[in-house]
Amino acid sequence: MRPPLLSRQRARTLLRTARQRNILVVGDVMLDRFIWGHVSRISPEAPVPVVEFERESFMPGGAANVARNLAALGCTVQLFGAVGTDPEARQLQLLLRQHHIGCRGLLHLPGRCTSVKTRIVAQKQQVVRLDRESNGPLEPATAHQLLQRLARAIPQADAVIVADYAKGIVTDELLARLKPLCRRHGVWLSLDPKPVHSLDLTGLSLLTPNRREAFELAGLRDTHRTPDPLQDPQLRETAARLMQQFQPALLLITLGEQGMLLCRRQESPLHIPTVAREVFDVSGAGDTVIAAFTLAVVAGASPTEAAAFANHAAGIVVGKFGTATASPDEILASLTPG
Repeated sequence: MRPPLLSRQRARTLLRTARQRNILVVGDVMLDRFIWGHVSRISPEAPVPVVEFERESFMPGGAANVARNLAALGCTVQLFGAVGTDPEARQLQLLLRQHHIGCRGLLHLPGRCTSVKTRIVAQKQQVVRLDRESNGPLEPATAHQLLQRLARAIPQADAVIVADYAKGIVTDELLARLKPLCRRHGVWLSLDPKPVHSLDLTGLSLLTPNRREAFELAGLRDTHRTPDPLQDPQLRETAARLMQQFQPALLLITLGEQGMLLCRRQESPLHIPTVAREVFDVSGAGDTVIAAFTLAVVAGASPTEAAAFANHAAGIVVGKFGTATASPDEILASLTPG
């Protein structure tokens, strides 16, 4: 039995240091709306369930959920993106303030609607999701304004996380400006890619695709998986191709119930088994992974320690319903003492 990659004492030290770190999140900002109810009958009008309303709740979504995960772990967070001037934007801004997330990088655009994902949930089962969103690119002048705000904030930052959901905020122009700025100031740059959105992903500190996204990015078909990811030739080939093509410092492929695969230059891949005890909802788990890994790295963790830290954080959030976060106490409680 191999020793744990991260002890409770080491995680406590990282979390203490994390409180002194400043991370910027840029990307597609959304509002997650949950309508909770129960089903006791089928509609006489169509073969669909009738959900009787009980309550509704709101959570920051998309890039805002990445920021919320970071804030829950204790660091300073600034969010950059675009919303509308509608009531949903005001609702989101109120939530962000409640979670102590800086909003000075959030542009309020009169011609843009705030992206909202509405999930109708009955008996802890998602019945349907309704998306209302803006996915067009920003006007050139607006994109320039967003870049200017980022450029002013980067010198004081420890890391930048790009949360791309292919809704128009993250572009090659933005990445082309971000990469040299981060290199010049020694700032870590992480990105969670969406293959449907073709971008130049070369030269990043961290890429965090899930298995499906990794195969799509590599242009390979996923036809067979093995119980042991290290013995999965298709996965190994995909990882090698992504490392060669994009040259990230680190590649972390999330594998659902199989955990994670950490890939580093000139080193063999490392498999980190999942620690999730039960899975209720995987919504937002990828946001937790990139937030926790990035924060751990800039707090002084090695890549393996950061991966273990992110793995424990993700194991906690998938045991909760809806987009959720992991607290420092929950992470510490999930780790081996020592």
